[in-house]
Amino acid sequence: MTTLARLDHVTRRFGDVTALDDVSLEIDSGRIVGLLGPNGAGKTTMLSLLQGLRRPTAGTVELFGGSPSDHRTRVGLGSTPQETALPPTLRVGEVIDFVSTHFPNPVPRAEIADEFGLTELLKRQTGALSGGQKRRLSVALAFVGRPKLVLLDEPTTGLDVDARRTLWEAVRRQNAVGATVVVTSHYLEEIEALAERVIVIGRGRVLADDTLDAVLDQVGMRMVRLTTDAPDALTGLPGVVSTRAEDDGSHTLFTRDADETVTALVTSGLPFSGLGVRGASLEEAFLTLTAQPELEMI
Repeated sequence: MTTLARLDHVTRRFGDVTALDDVSLEIDSGRIVGLLGPNGAGKTTMLSLLQGLRRPTAGTVELFGGSPSDHRTRVGLGSTPQETALPPTLRVGEVIDFVSTHFPNPVPRAEIADEFGLTELLKRQTGALSGGQKRRLSVALAFVGRPKLVLLDEPTTGLDVDARRTLWEAVRRQNAVGATVVVTSHYLEEIEALAERVIVIGRGRVLADDTLDAVLDQVGMRMVRLTTDAPDALTGLPGVVSTRAEDDGSHTLFTRDADETVTALVTSGLPFSGLGVRGASLEEAFLTLTAQPELEMI
């Protein structure tokens, strides 16, 4: 694999606010990378540094071995920002053609339109598109120049479930033909569906950086679900981090050691039924990582 982008001890401040705090990481070729974090965690700041839109307060940022602020370096980069801004009077085909002129070997209009489901919209003005259609066009434009690296910031915002899944398939196909993709999303199932590597950002720092399975293993959270008439006693069981009452009357225990918790539950004599144990989802792992300071340096 080739290193496409690198942040080396990067800090970025906005006045008294530290958006990124001594962050070091590399983006290697070939993967889809999921970038997770709550609002204000530093995700968009990181992407803006990689695009050369901002400069670090301290540390260095490299893109394809050069400076992201050099337009010649950015030829190999594609991006979709959170906010979609398209000239409302231009037709979809005209927008694709205009963006294509900025690259030496762009994807033909018909090919990129077919890939992202835009063929029927090529003659429509972008001002007449729905929010979801604008989002699809914005993502398609990120791939027009056959980029080596693509940064997608909340790419499926405003899309329904079916449209999201269709876009996921397009992103996977683009990755298969050579585009490395970094994607941020509030839809955690999106990261589970796409990403091979997951980077979790919180409070301006990297909290976790590994494969999806490894991030879940690092958290080590398990969920024990049961029905009981004595829910107040559940929080005192060993290993239990928190509990949650469910709408159906059952209770979920979040525990570091399911074996220890279940053993203690059985020997305690507490009445219960419907016992079930499963691993944490990415959403549960994410919430644990970003909420607990002691996990900051995983």
